[in-house]
This record gives sequence, C-alpha cells and structure tokens, in this order.
Amino acid sequence: MAPKRVDREARREEILSAAVRVFARRGFAATRIEDVAAEAGIAKGSVYLSFGSRDELLAAAFARLAERSADVLAHASAQGAPAVERLASLVRAAVAVLADEPDLTRVMVDLWAAGRHGGAAAPLDMASVYREYRGAVADLLRRAADEGDLRPGVGEPEATVVVGAIEGCLVQWLMDPGVRLDGLAGTVVEVCLSGLRAEGGPTGP
Repeated sequence: MAPKRVDREARREEILSAAVRVFARRGFAATRIEDVAAEAGIAKGSVYLSFGSRDELLAAAFARLAERSADVLAHASAQGAPAVERLASLVRAAVAVLADEPDLTRVMVDLWAAGRHGGAAAPLDMASVYREYRGAVADLLRRAADEGDLRPGVGEPEATVVVGAIEGCLVQWLMDPGVRLDGLAGTVVEVCLSGLRAEGGPTGP
C-alpha cells in the first residue's frame, strides 16, 4: 500500500506545480482545470481525483508557502546565535523562500493586486504575514540592542523598514528580469542594519 500512497502524493505535487505555472502564466482568473491538466500532461478527471476545484489548488499552493514561512520564523526565534546573526539569517531565508518559488510569488502579488480592486483575493492573509515578520524582526532588533550590537530603542518602525526593503526588492525582481532576488539578501541586511549599529559594535551580521 505504501507505494500507492507515495504515487498519489507525487501526482498531487506534480499537479500542484503545474497549476502554479499556469496561474503565473495565464492569471488565476483565466485558468481552467483543463489548462492545469494539459500542463501536467494528464486527463482533466485526474486533477479532480487530487483537488476538488481550482480554488483548492490555489489554497494548497499557498499552504505550502505558508509552511515554509513558518519554518523561517521558527528558526529565527530559536536561541543560540547572537540576535543580529539570527536577523541576518531570517532576511536571507525569507528572500530564499520567495526566490525558490518565482511562479507562486508572482501569483501571490497578482492576486493581492486583484483583491485590492475587487477581484479574487489570495488565500493567504498578507496582513498577517507582514505582522508576523515585523514582529519577528522587531524582537530580534530589540534583542540585538540588548546584546550591544545595535543602538538602543530599535523596534517596530525599523522592523517595518526591513520588511519593506524585502518587499521592494521582490517587486523589482518580478518587474525587471535583470534583478536577481537571491543576490540581494546580504545587501538588504547590510543597508538596513548599517544605520542601527551601536557605537563600537560589529560592522557585519
């Protein structure tokens, strides 16, 4: 029985990946189940064996992204390394999650824009995602200040700027093929933290 279960899971992932590619290329609103089936090279009915609807496909894709984001935040909150190093790791990991899923990231941005204009909203609460990342970054900034690596008083406003820098790089990456998102994580860390360093503190993350 185990091989059959593995086969079903593998087929489900293949269908999900195909759906994300089509959503990114055609737009979610214009995509039909038939399009997903054609992209995956299977019959339309085979898609319905794994997913009940187009919305279910989209929700599953975003659930995968949310799971990776949760892992990034959990790792950042783990004790051990200095907070400023954990903050640098958080930024790099957050950028990596987006860079690893370019099609899904494009779908997310497109649905966010459509939702702002009365269209279908993404099944991922972006406001909550922003709050979680701002909270994690603000906590690490405060801890880094307590450890003497950053100046006192840093917190939520500075965290908003850090998250905004990541998002700004993301939008440029989506709009301009010449921008490499995976190469900007270190620059985001350097630029955002350079003005927050404590006097005499370390110069690198």
